[in-house]
Amino acid sequence: MRDYLTASSLGDIPHGFSSSAGLGADQILPGAALVRVRQVHSATVVTACDAWEEPPEADAIVTNRPALALGIVTADCAPVLLADPEARVIGAAHAGWRGASAGVLGNTVAAMETLGANRGAIRAAIGPTIAQASYEVDAAFRDHFTPADARFFTPGRAGHWQFNLPAYAAQRLREAGVTRIADMRQDTYTQPERFHSYRRAGHRGEETAGRQLSIIALGR
Repeated sequence: MRDYLTASSLGDIPHGFSSSAGLGADQILPGAALVRVRQVHSATVVTACDAWEEPPEADAIVTNRPALALGIVTADCAPVLLADPEARVIGAAHAGWRGASAGVLGNTVAAMETLGANRGAIRAAIGPTIAQASYEVDAAFRDHFTPADARFFTPGRAGHWQFNLPAYAAQRLREAGVTRIADMRQDTYTQPERFHSYRRAGHRGEETAGRQLSIIALGR
C-alpha cells in the first residue's frame, strides 16, 4: 500500500509527499539519486546538476537533469513541489513563514526559468502543512508581515491570531506567476497518527526531530 500523497496538478511528474512512515527516492523513481540541502529558513535556491557530496545551505532546489530526485524535509512548514512538464524543469522548496516571506518561492520560480521553464506553465503543489486552525501566533509574529497580509490572519484569543501558512504560500506563488496550484489540505498538527508536527511535539513535550520528506524527480 502506498503511504504517500501525490498531487494531480503535477500530472505524470514522479513525486510524493511522505507521511511519518517515510519515503525513499526509489519509491518515486527507481535508481534516482536523492539530492537534499541543509535547510536554514532562507530564500536561497540552488541548482542541482548532479548529486553532491556536501549539501549546501539553501531552502529550495531546481534541476533539469533526469534521474535526480529533489527532496526537502518539513514538519509543519509548507513543502512545495513545482514542475514545468513541457520544459522538463522541476523544483522543491521548503517554505516556512520566514522563507516564504523572504521570497523563497519566487526565487525558486526564477531559478526554474533560468533552466528553460516558463513560469506561466509551472505547476505547484503544497503538501502537508500546519493549518490555520492549528497555527496560533502572537503580536511579535504578526509584526513581521505587512498590512496587505492581514487576510492571512484571523483573530484568536487576546493578543493572538491564527496564521494561514498554506494560503500565504499559495499567494506568494501567484505573485511569482504560477497559476496552477494545488493545496493538499492536510494539517500536520491534528493528525499525530499520520504526520510529524514540530509544534504539536513541542506542546506535548515530545521529541521534535521527526520530519516528512517530499520528493520530485524527472524520469529518464
